[in-house]
Amino acid sequence: MKKSLLCVAVAATLFSCGNNDKKKEVVKEKEKEEVVNEYEAVDAQARQLFGALKGVAENTANPLTAEKIALGKALYFEKKLSKDNTQSCNTCHDLKTYGVDNQAFSMGNDGKLGGRNSPTTFNAAFHVAQFWDGREPDVEAQAGGPILNPVEMAMHSKEAVIERLSEIDSYKEMFAKAFPESKEAITYDNVKKALGAFERKLVTPSRFDDYIAGDDHALTDKEKKGLQTYMESGCISCHSGTLLGGNMYQKFGLFDDYWKHTKSEKVDLGKFEVTKEEADKYVFKVPSLRNIEKTGPYFHDGSVKSLTEAVKIMAKVQANKDLTETQTEEIIAFLNTLTGELPADVRE
Repeated sequence: MKKSLLCVAVAATLFSCGNNDKKKEVVKEKEKEEVVNEYEAVDAQARQLFGALKGVAENTANPLTAEKIALGKALYFEKKLSKDNTQSCNTCHDLKTYGVDNQAFSMGNDGKLGGRNSPTTFNAAFHVAQFWDGREPDVEAQAGGPILNPVEMAMHSKEAVIERLSEIDSYKEMFAKAFPESKEAITYDNVKKALGAFERKLVTPSRFDDYIAGDDHALTDKEKKGLQTYMESGCISCHSGTLLGGNMYQKFGLFDDYWKHTKSEKVDLGKFEVTKEEADKYVFKVPSLRNIEKTGPYFHDGSVKSLTEAVKIMAKVQANKDLTETQTEEIIAFLNTLTGELPADVRE
């Protein structure tokens, strides 16, 4: 009798343990499901707010051809486009360092420094406009500016540029192939079109694009948490769309004067310097966050070296939020997923 009771007790205990194990498994599965569901919501929201990069930024007014792109690449690295044959587009927009020189201000032909930080040329062709103040509509128009700018490449005139290029046989041939319908192939307008064509191929898709295209595993849980924090912190008010920026203008310092936080040496009036409209004071084109990990120092004046500090400043002056260290780290973990691989043909 005692033996029977003992067997029953043992069986009951085993049954109870089995039930407890099953309950624990059910709880664990529910916890996993909750995490999955949480990130499913993040996935869905992200795919509404952002877009995957296209392979090339087309322009119907400047159709891309292999010959035009090849010419544009040659011109991008051509130092003869500067007064003293010392600088090319690549000097300030180095393709091996993600289209920037990592300096607050770039040094020009005569040793003078520019007034604003040199932005990256990668993915720039997708932007709503060019330059920090948006004064040029596209990369073709932008390309002609630095060559003639007295502080930058300092060429005296368009005619001087054409005269110099016309003395080089290889350029005579390349321009003729790139612009076969032009009566005079080597023109300043064609210089801009060729440079623009090359820049329209400077695109750097990243893991984030795979994620936006539907690959849920392209980002880690940590990076998705960072994306969630990024969205909940209000960053998406300005930094959304395919480029996470680059598609609008915004006042820098919505809740406080930006220079109090960036410690800028000069207070830049932004778009106001072009339009003279009061509403454009301290307004700048919102920069894209693509490759942001690689393109410091940050802001229009390169006043902040640390991405961590830049994120905190943006949260404070644009969203009136004081991010915790954890929130900042989470956001940066996400931002690092925006770093794309440099195209093979610019890593040579």
